Amino acid sequence: MVLTPGKVENIDIEELKLGLADGSILLVDVREPNEFVAGHIPGATLNPLQSFDASRLPDVPGKRVVLSCRSGKRSLTALDLARLFGRGDVCAHYPGGFQEWSQRGEKVEI
Repeated sequence: MVLTPGKVENIDIEELKLGLADGSILLVDVREPNEFVAGHIPGATLNPLQSFDASRLPDVPGKRVVLSCRSGKRSLTALDLARLFGRGDVCAHYPGGFQEWSQRGEKVEI
């Protein structure tokens, strides 16, 4: 359930790969630290949902912040939290999450 109004951009795997490759996407993983160290999408930074801090989200002109988790639920919750704390510019998440990324055989960083 979305708590705050506004558009949600669902980023698919191809758009994510392209944005990571050209540097236009800043990926923030909101899974827990133990999940992140076990494997994450290369280039992702960690901001765990359990201790989520919207002030730690990147804010770089010309770059889009995309939130990600295991399968899309926690990233939507984090998106709502970001909006509640005034980050209306954060409106994108990768609903396939780490689960889809790894199942598709994409490179995983440990």
